[in-house]
Amino acid sequence: MTMRDYFKLVAVVMAGSLLLTACSDETGKSAPSYKEQMLVYCGITMVHPINEIARILEPELGVQIVITQGGSEDLYQSLNTARRGDLYLPGSASYRKKHEKEGLLGDYTHVGYNQAAIMVAKGNPLQVSSQLEQLTRSDLKVVIGDPSTGSIGRETKRILDGAGLYDKVRANTIYLTTDSRNLSHAIRAREADIALNWRATAFFAENQDAIDAVDLAPEIAQPKKLLLNLLTFSSMPDKAKRFMEFAASEKGQAIFRKHGFLDNQMKTGEF
Repeated sequence: MTMRDYFKLVAVVMAGSLLLTACSDETGKSAPSYKEQMLVYCGITMVHPINEIARILEPELGVQIVITQGGSEDLYQSLNTARRGDLYLPGSASYRKKHEKEGLLGDYTHVGYNQAAIMVAKGNPLQVSSQLEQLTRSDLKVVIGDPSTGSIGRETKRILDGAGLYDKVRANTIYLTTDSRNLSHAIRAREADIALNWRATAFFAENQDAIDAVDLAPEIAQPKKLLLNLLTFSSMPDKAKRFMEFAASEKGQAIFRKHGFLDNQMKTGEF
């Protein structure tokens, strides 16, 4: 199988599986049926706020909003192959910079910031500090993200390279994983004692009783812009732009803060 065939298969599988999840809202009730579908490619970390915004906007826009989630680079390769869909939200603005010349990413809006943090079990029982060297401790089970698949892996490598620690931490890991969701699972399941992940994930409902974030200094973990991109082949650009406008509005920004993100003014919610 060629890489192009692989990404075609990924696009079909992701779109098909998430059509099923879009048939109900967060309360489990059946969602209204719409003739048109808006497809949003969303990095895993941002799924909660984007899903909440989608459920609000579906009746107003008169479309079913389908969210396909995954690692930011995998998502881009999928949309590049499928050439269908309307919006793309990766975990860092670096993906726009990397792929902008390919012509698939059109207008964009700034919806918030991602920021990396050290993740540990609730209550920090192993007394992990905010120093990056904690990831080299031989008494801790360490998991980090793969820089080739998702935004958190890429950010992890940037942070650790800057400290001259990447090779040492990589040698100390029990495994690499693809994305923020799997990093959270590793801590929840006690497969790992420590990980680097996007800070907002510690505040998600499924994680907040099991995971604590140990914040890094902002000069080490620089906030990363979240840019919601209109795809140039969108079949409904006007409706997609209305989604973008809502996400950047005060109502949309309140939703991002609610889910643990810094908003586009670098304000955070009260947790």
